[in-house]
Amino acid sequence: MPKEGIADPQGQTIEKALPALGYGGVAEIRVGKRIELQLEAAGPDEARERVLEMCERLLANPVIEVYEVTIR
Repeated sequence: MPKEGIADPQGQTIEKALPALGYGGVAEIRVGKRIELQLEAAGPDEARERVLEMCERLLANPVIEVYEVTIR
């Protein structure tokens, strides 16, 4: 998800288009991405640590995006 204050042109386009389709009262739309993966790890703590490292190094741009990691 783009960080607060970072332009989100896709979200802005959707926000402008929804009223024309009859969906009023919608505001502050932000568009992000979702990444799912399966990972072999000794346990949930190791899995979280490895995925956080992947996010920092490749999967996310921490300068302009916020992200969260959920382990199931």
